[in-house]
Amino acid sequence: MPEQALYLKWRPSAFDEVVGQDHIVRTLRNSLKTGRIRHAYLFSGPRGTGKTTTARLLAKAVNCLDPDPDQRPCNQCANCIAINEGRFLDLIEIDAASHTGVDDVRDLRDKIAFTPGEGKYKVYIIDEVHRFSGAAFDALLKTLEEPPGHAIFVLATTEIDKVPSTIKSRSLQFEFRRVSLQQVADRLHEIAESEGLQVERAALELIARQGTGSVRDSISLLDQIVSDPNEPITLEMAQRVLGTGNVRAVRELVEAVVEGSIPRGLHIINEAIDSGSDPRQFGQQIVEHLRAVLLAQSASADLVEASAEDRAMFDRQAAVIGRSALLRAVRTFNEAVNEFKGGWQPQLSLELALIESIRGAQQEPDVIEADAFSRASAQPQKAPNQPPSVPDFPEAEITPPGAPPVVAMSAVRDRWVEMLKVLNRYSSTGPAVVQHFRPLRIDGNLVYIATDKNLYYDRLNDPKKLNVLERAMSEVHKIRLRVQLALVDDLDRATTGDATASTADLDDPLLSEGLDLGGVIKSEDGLS
Repeated sequence: MPEQALYLKWRPSAFDEVVGQDHIVRTLRNSLKTGRIRHAYLFSGPRGTGKTTTARLLAKAVNCLDPDPDQRPCNQCANCIAINEGRFLDLIEIDAASHTGVDDVRDLRDKIAFTPGEGKYKVYIIDEVHRFSGAAFDALLKTLEEPPGHAIFVLATTEIDKVPSTIKSRSLQFEFRRVSLQQVADRLHEIAESEGLQVERAALELIARQGTGSVRDSISLLDQIVSDPNEPITLEMAQRVLGTGNVRAVRELVEAVVEGSIPRGLHIINEAIDSGSDPRQFGQQIVEHLRAVLLAQSASADLVEASAEDRAMFDRQAAVIGRSALLRAVRTFNEAVNEFKGGWQPQLSLELALIESIRGAQQEPDVIEADAFSRASAQPQKAPNQPPSVPDFPEAEITPPGAPPVVAMSAVRDRWVEMLKVLNRYSSTGPAVVQHFRPLRIDGNLVYIATDKNLYYDRLNDPKKLNVLERAMSEVHKIRLRVQLALVDDLDRATTGDATASTADLDDPLLSEGLDLGGVIKSEDGLS
């Protein structure tokens, strides 16, 4: 005899085992305690969230012989055991997809008058009730209006909008919700431990994410991955079996979108597809990541179910990408996923989405960036009787070279992402350039920021753009600050204390004064 599927084996047999539907379980248990059993229930929600399972639990509970309502269903009395074994005559399950005609409902209506043979109630579970025809719904309506006292109807549907309002008004409605990622992962962990499986937590979360809030689908995916119960299931194995893209590839592609690098993004897409990732799954992961960045930019990364490290990454990316560019990327990749039809070039839709999302932000020449900076540098117009857009803060005199810093270097580094978010209010394109710079040192009220890329140094080296950046930094630190650019050989070494000789010489007053006048640091070989 073939082994039973995991989703059938682990179907909840008691209300306590139902995952993620506490609001429904609590109401049904209270109804059992008080004896307020309705004649018709309407369960709606996405597939795999527990509608049919809860309907069966309700059927067991109302026919359970245990005298304590809190213990129903007990799974020990004769009625509970009969329902668990599928031989309880007073539980009738009907698939509306194969019984759509009015004759089927009339047959049901004729039989419902007979009293229960084993239990207290006859329970009719009609699955996918939205598949009924209009005449079938009319016939069912008559039964719902005048039901016999021993009959209970539980209607289940994934498309509540297709159920007539006349049926809804005569039923007690419950909306089943998608289950959170962590709750599904916890359930999968419980199943894996009981089955003696060794599964990494990251793999369980990937399975839960692919299940999209459906507990049944997630358990089926776990069953699909388990080929050898003695073989540990790693994240890499789960990615390979499910056809999902490597998480690193998804992150790198979003970084390419943030940077506006089409060549890098195309390389990442083709490497991911060539390594076996399913294009549709890969696209869904990209959309999910971009959505997390959008939430971080619009509200808070706390809305995203992710680790603290991932939330910090979402915050950083949200601070450096413009709102319009991010919205464009979300739309284009989402459309690519929804319209995906395979074909002989499966990655083409993702490639087009990448190019359209980046080119859309670059429809005009690079000078548009300078124009945006110039517009942002102008004092914004304020309506009468409104407070200024920038809070008041102490004015600092121009300090001589070598003066003590007016703000701690650690504070500038710690609040760099916050500063980029403030800068984004003044210029949507500014953060995309400034993200390539890092704080280098502070001389009085002069903050040196460095980059090792000539392109971004040249783009930012403009008095109007620097004025916008100074306003953002001053607003964050509540004191007037000035900004000076520096071009170094290695940004990581220069900003982590292991600087080259050229970077270390920044403490030289003569070199500092040269930088103030617009000088550039050169290495010994003459390269910037």
